[in-house]
Amino acid sequence: MFEMSVSASELIIRAVVIYFALFVLMRFIGKKHVGELAPFDLIVLLILSETVSNALSGEDKSLTGGLISAATLIALVQVMSFVSWRSKKAERILEGAPKILVRHGRRRSRVMAQEQVTISELLEALRRNGCTNINDVRAAVLENDGKISIIMREDGK
Repeated sequence: MFEMSVSASELIIRAVVIYFALFVLMRFIGKKHVGELAPFDLIVLLILSETVSNALSGEDKSLTGGLISAATLIALVQVMSFVSWRSKKAERILEGAPKILVRHGRRRSRVMAQEQVTISELLEALRRNGCTNINDVRAAVLENDGKISIIMREDGK
């Protein structure tokens, strides 16, 4: 139960490699998809976790090995959080930057296509914020968490 068949250093290296590989893949799919998990996306994430579980531990099935892998992953999350907190440049690389979808009542179709945000998704976000006319929008921003923030124009402008 506690006897490991793989060295602790190998488990740590495996966890680091898997963490960064999954991080890159998750950044690749885009912030809209990470913020809004559909049932299909949740299933993919569950299968993904099962797929990498053997890669994390190799042949090791011990409790100790699992705890070392879990501790390594948690430590990596903390390190990445600290690095992004300390450096704005690192934060932009690790977390991305918000994207402006609407500016002064005009849709930015190129940005919407790049971020794979449909017009219906944008209109839904506008309705949630009580907006019925896109011309009343000063800005609609796709945040890093996948949500769309709406900033309304002030009256008379």
